Amino acid sequence: MAKNLRGTFESVPFHDNESLLLYRNTEHADFDTHWHPAAEIIMPLENGYQVTIGRQVYQLKERDILLIPPGVLHSLQAPPTGTRVIFLFNFAPISSLKDFSPLLPILSQPLLITAGAFDAPEDVDLHRDAYRLMQQIIDAYPDRSEPLRVPMIYSYLIQFFVLVGRRHIRRDLLSQDAKSRKQADCYERLNASLNFINANYMNDISVEDAARSAGFSKFHFSRLFKQFTEQTFCGYLNQRRINAAETLLLNPRLSVTDVALQSGFSSLSTFNRTFRTLKSCTPSEFKAYHQRRGMRIRKRSDGDTAVVYSVSEKDTSEKD
Repeated sequence: MAKNLRGTFESVPFHDNESLLLYRNTEHADFDTHWHPAAEIIMPLENGYQVTIGRQVYQLKERDILLIPPGVLHSLQAPPTGTRVIFLFNFAPISSLKDFSPLLPILSQPLLITAGAFDAPEDVDLHRDAYRLMQQIIDAYPDRSEPLRVPMIYSYLIQFFVLVGRRHIRRDLLSQDAKSRKQADCYERLNASLNFINANYMNDISVEDAARSAGFSKFHFSRLFKQFTEQTFCGYLNQRRINAAETLLLNPRLSVTDVALQSGFSSLSTFNRTFRTLKSCTPSEFKAYHQRRGMRIRKRSDGDTAVVYSVSEKDTSEKD
């Protein structure tokens, strides 16, 4: 493990086996670098909040909304006083929806929604509508007598992500040379390429294969794909393979080599290098997070506890 990483895996204690957890945090306490399989949305209500993700520091203001994708290392720094909403949720029910793949590249990176940083009216509208949906989630969460409460909250989350996706597509997809095409046609063809990658990432596929699936030349596809996903084809393919590998690594019957081959990597060394680049730890260290070594309990402001697992020195010495 890199010397600058003492990342911890946080197991989120969802209530009653639910897949959602929302609480108002008023603690003047910092949280060291950690990650969890749940996605997280942080929204300050009073005063700001500081979130560090990699080398990026987010100085959140009141009503700013920050989405942290699953599995991303981050730390939290609180002001002396203040209140913020912390909302954690299982991302799988949304990401597994059919035709959701165009949103996955957008939501694989941290996302900050703030009205104050933009002059464009559409960005102000995005924050206004996203904030309204967050308020609906906050209002709905405590009422456990409400029938279909969890599906209702997930419906608000889907609306939230659709807002973000539509704004991204309007802003970035239609470049000057793409405006002659119909937006729907361009979108559908790129969506077809994403579906092709998601169905074949475990195989030896190339950018030419993906371009053919969308009906574009390699050059045109590469340019549009980068605009649409903010990633190169190789970058997106590697991210998709690592996402699959994270799930496979939880299977105790599979070796790291098995996982590498089943997730589409042709060699163990390439898998290890790519995994470390994207996750800041090796595949073996990732498995160690889930073996519950070095367990400690962390109190939260609502009286609940979060179980946090630290990688021990023994874990870090393991070789792939």
